Order: sequence, then structure tokens, then C-alpha cells
Amino acid sequence: MGGKPSAANESVSRRMSRQKVRDTRPEIRLRRELHDRGLRYRLHRRDLPGTPDIAFGPTRVAVFVDGCFWHGCPEHLVIPKSNRAWWIDKLEATSRRDRSKDEKLVRLGWLPIHVWEHEDPVSAAARIERSVIDRRVG
Repeated sequence: MGGKPSAANESVSRRMSRQKVRDTRPEIRLRRELHDRGLRYRLHRRDLPGTPDIAFGPTRVAVFVDGCFWHGCPEHLVIPKSNRAWWIDKLEATSRRDRSKDEKLVRLGWLPIHVWEHEDPVSAAARIERSVIDRRVG
């Protein structure tokens, strides 16, 4: 992938440096919805591959709230025109890393679930709740 290219301008550099890694607005909305449904979880478990945003320990469900840009959402990804080849390599590496962490979680008996930042938190929480309940029973 090579070294990190310089930003196109100072505005781009400032915007990229302010991107949150955790506790993003979509993540907080999803957590509230899960909590309102009576589900309890732990946050950012560093002992699990990929440090899931939300983890349901007893049922081994790991939830990742993925940003459309950084994780290559098929609906919303727009690759920057500046340093295009570098960004393509960078986003492909992120995709490979995501697949690898999911495979590791599965080998450990966990179910990885990915939620796009643009997804409705109510429907995403319903999907997660079904998985948690199914794994309680099964």
C-alpha cells in the first residue's frame, strides 16, 4: 500500500483526523435501541478479534457498526479522486481485515453481525435481537 499520501488540502486533513472510531452517532442510536429492548451488552471488547462495538457475551454475538466510507458500503462508497490508487488499496485492506476478524470470531464460536451506519437502528436492533434470542435457545 505504500506510505500515507499527503491530504489534498488542510480542510480534508482536518475532516479525516476528526473521524470518530467509537461512540459514533449510528452506534449510540443502535445501543439505545438495543437497551430499550432489554438487551444488555458490553462495549468494545478488546479481548475479541476486531474489538466489536457491541458484544453479547453469553450468546456470543459480536456487532460491528461499519462506516459506509471506511468499510466500502456498496450503496454509498465514493472513492476519492485524489490519490485514488492508494485509497483503493486502503479500502481493500480494510475489507480483508474485516473478513479475517469475522473468520476468527466464527472459529471462536461467535456470530459476527455488521450494521451499516446508514441502516435504521430499529430494524438493525430487531435483527440483532433475533440472533441473540436464537442463540440463547439453540
